[in-house]
Amino acid sequence: MFRRCLLTCILVLGLHASACATQEFRATPISLADQVGVGETYAGIRLLGALRLARTEINGQRLCGLSGLAWDEDAGILYILSDFGALFHLRPEFNQQGHLTRIQPVAAYPLRDARDRPLRFPYNDAEGLAIRQGDNAIQGDTELLISFERRPRVVCYAPTGHWRGDEKLPAPLRNRRRYRDENQALEAITFHPRWGLLVGTEAPLRNEPADQVRLFQLDGGHSWSYPLAPALGSALVAMEALPNNDLLTLERAFVAPLRPLIISLRRTSLPTPGEATPLTVADVAVFDSSQGWLLDNFEGLTHHREQRFFMISDDNCSAWQSTLLVYFALLPARLETTPR
Repeated sequence: MFRRCLLTCILVLGLHASACATQEFRATPISLADQVGVGETYAGIRLLGALRLARTEINGQRLCGLSGLAWDEDAGILYILSDFGALFHLRPEFNQQGHLTRIQPVAAYPLRDARDRPLRFPYNDAEGLAIRQGDNAIQGDTELLISFERRPRVVCYAPTGHWRGDEKLPAPLRNRRRYRDENQALEAITFHPRWGLLVGTEAPLRNEPADQVRLFQLDGGHSWSYPLAPALGSALVAMEALPNNDLLTLERAFVAPLRPLIISLRRTSLPTPGEATPLTVADVAVFDSSQGWLLDNFEGLTHHREQRFFMISDDNCSAWQSTLLVYFALLPARLETTPR
């Protein structure tokens, strides 16, 4: 999660202000860049639509501060997770060209603890969202895996927000003192077909190289060293398994109001655990606010269908930021199998 004092300063750079809070649900189509329209390609992706979601409430839950995404193919639902422990169900709509045109609210639930009580601060700082059993043609067995900051943990939930159990963390992630900051803990999570549940820290752990974070396998305890992008302030905020078992990762770089906001989509493969060398990571698309891109604090990423993905920004419930939901496709060359 961004430090709120820094994000407020984004207004000085001329970035957009979000709409005022309202009970009406509004999703407005927007353009991310004058030079790249819907259906056109940029670097390794094709843009397929973008929406600005107005701040509102759904079933009493505030739709803001959104950090996690997961697509449930069996239910046709896009789950969206807020930093304040709320889980939203929305249904996206597309035109004949496959472009994202609208999204409709379906339901919203608070995340609950083992005693069936809604989570409260500091235990409600939910950041990462992954899905298990959401594409097996069986209705009602979907599990959502949620990673947290402030009180780092991974918890299994039902889509209604009911607690189903805690996942055991690898030893380096259990001690809160190992993290560089309580707001730089378990930000990225995904379910990988080969390696199972994976988590990654937003920033390097204490006493580890400052330009790398580790990706941890929860079931097995293996880890990989992931080199961050060269942009100053780069942090790992999301990751998602690709159809060929590679990883698509999302990084955000923001250090000061007079520096650009940089969002990077990158790709890597995971070799057999135990190799000491860092992963090889390639840029897929890098978005720089100083180059005309309408950006915000993108933190959520999920695979939709085939080579298509959703990405969402966390507005921190700030009047100076916006919630942007972006739909894009990886170009075919980006899905080629990488040798293991």
